[in-house]
Amino acid sequence: MKITKIAFWLSTSLLTALMIFSVYNYFFNNEAIRGFFEAMGYPTYLIYPLAIAKILGLIAIWGNFSKMLKEWAYAGFFFNTVLAFFAHYMISDGQHMGALLGIIFVLTSYFTGKRVRP
Repeated sequence: MKITKIAFWLSTSLLTALMIFSVYNYFFNNEAIRGFFEAMGYPTYLIYPLAIAKILGLIAIWGNFSKMLKEWAYAGFFFNTVLAFFAHYMISDGQHMGALLGIIFVLTSYFTGKRVRP
């Protein structure tokens, strides 16, 4: 049980750090992010709403307000990281490993969290 708690808090903290880094870049390094979105074929108008959704997702996970809200937050992070992985992989920009780590953090946090915080 102690290993599970450590895995939960570590993976959730790393997921949080990754998402905060992403949000920071979306807001303060917008031109570079805009270039990545354009290179991947994504519309650039998604940048700010996606940043806000990531902030709200982190609040839902850390706040532990509602099980359903937390499930939706994890689902959103899962789809975001999977789509980011394939987008980076398909354009061969070498950035897909960060997204792969994101997938691992999301899955580890989600499944260990079910045991730690039922």
